[in-house]
Amino acid sequence: MPHFAQRPLTRDVERWCRDLLPRVSRTFALSVRVLPGELGRAVLAAYLLCRIADTIEDAPQLDAQLKAATLDRFLHCFDDPASATTLAADLTSWPGDAAHVELSGGVDRVFALFASLPVPTQRHVHRWVAEMGRGMRKFVLLYPNGIRIQTREEYREYCYYVAGTVGYMLTDLWHEHSHAVSDAVYRKLREKSRQFGEALQTVNILKDVATDAEHENSIYIPEQELRAHGSGHATILSAAHSNANHAALTDLVKLAWADLEDAVRYILTVPRRAWSIRTFCVWPLLFAFATLRDLTQTRAMLQHGGVVKITRAEVKSLLFLAPMLVSSNAAVRWLVTRVKRRAFVLAGA
Repeated sequence: MPHFAQRPLTRDVERWCRDLLPRVSRTFALSVRVLPGELGRAVLAAYLLCRIADTIEDAPQLDAQLKAATLDRFLHCFDDPASATTLAADLTSWPGDAAHVELSGGVDRVFALFASLPVPTQRHVHRWVAEMGRGMRKFVLLYPNGIRIQTREEYREYCYYVAGTVGYMLTDLWHEHSHAVSDAVYRKLREKSRQFGEALQTVNILKDVATDAEHENSIYIPEQELRAHGSGHATILSAAHSNANHAALTDLVKLAWADLEDAVRYILTVPRRAWSIRTFCVWPLLFAFATLRDLTQTRAMLQHGGVVKITRAEVKSLLFLAPMLVSSNAAVRWLVTRVKRRAFVLAGA
């Protein structure tokens, strides 16, 4: 276990992290702003650390051994923060999306932000980021030629490592930083933490089938599911196998609906007076419901270059209305039900 100590932070480091965040994820940048004080800083640091691990795992041009070794070096930075400077210099030269390369090249700054957090917060973040990183390393080495998930059990295991861990980490942070999340509430939230984290990941996997296969050399739809309907990884984007592939995805869509419903229960367990936490959680959940709704009405994700994306007008409408309703359990339920049925767009959005 690393020895943690809270260290001072220069303002320019935190400003760099906050300024880069919208380029990595505009939606998350909006969400994290509603979290107050140390909680907001903790979630910011945790999110950026997770994205760096994800960037290392996803780099399609690099071999599995280098990815695994780099994930090890990344996790070693928790034990030896000074090593983040060397890692940052190496990651700056990696290929990839400009924002993610810049983030990875600033891993030393992200670890500096992490080290400025209270020691109990550092322990929570380290526990779950390390669990995520070890899981990513396992799958990178298991599939050195590109991840090819084989069974539903393996699918769930992968989702746990890359997303279920995030659900647990956030729950630990809510408990530490919010007086509203009592020990009793924390225990209830823990029961649905994994599903809350994985719900968003399962939807992302389903909407990004073509993108993952073509740009990241990864296929997360289980081979077992595809074969049961007469297809396989080799034909997942084949027009001739469209019906079989769609049938396999339909089974996983049912699983995603169930995860999303558990995620709603998670949010409704958060005390209503914890407005900022509820708002932070409900925005991505509503976007996931809207995306899954659209997934049931298209096969674009199974076509070369196919993209499934909810409209900017719906995103703006949900960003505007959800914070006004989030303190009411009945209103949250109403909005979720409404979004599941059809696109939710306010006049003028």
